[in-house]
Amino acid sequence: MSGTARSAALDLSSDWVLDVRDLARSAGVMREEKMTLPAPAELGVALIGVQEGSPVDLDLRLEAVHEGVLATGAAFVHVTGECGRCLDPIAYDLEADLQELFFHPEQQPEAEEDVEQYVVQQDMIDLEPVLRDAIVTLLPFQPVCREECQGLCPECGVRLDENPGHHHEMVDPRWAALKGLTGDVADTATETKSNEMEES
Repeated sequence: MSGTARSAALDLSSDWVLDVRDLARSAGVMREEKMTLPAPAELGVALIGVQEGSPVDLDLRLEAVHEGVLATGAAFVHVTGECGRCLDPIAYDLEADLQELFFHPEQQPEAEEDVEQYVVQQDMIDLEPVLRDAIVTLLPFQPVCREECQGLCPECGVRLDENPGHHHEMVDPRWAALKGLTGDVADTATETKSNEMEES
């Protein structure tokens, strides 16, 4: 069964759609590109990612091969987010390797059903999904400001790194009724003893 092709209509207004007319049918021809493009929206995961519109520095090599156009290189981005334990801000620079073959439609091979393939359309290629796949796979699902971060107290939100001995006495709800019963028995015993002393 044929793999899924990325062949949706190209958004020609996108900065990420590149003209490869000079490479499309010229196997062996190559060109190098250094450029800075704005980050697309939703480039990240729940707690961390690349801010929309922030600069993405690209160092690319586009090479014409028999099957289509091979794009290789690297993307450099600035990642921001928050720690999944203490909610402190996180920020760092990230480099992601890019490598993808954009097939000429007639050269697209048979592939597994869940294997996505990219296609040259109207002598254009769209690098945005390639960038997205490369960046998102490098981002942590549960980012932390540091591995030793203790996070926040789930009961009151106090920062545990600053209060290492902090804890709450947790009473098993199954024993809560007995705890109240113990208090009642103690009060009854005290009252009985007091009455006996008064009578004597």
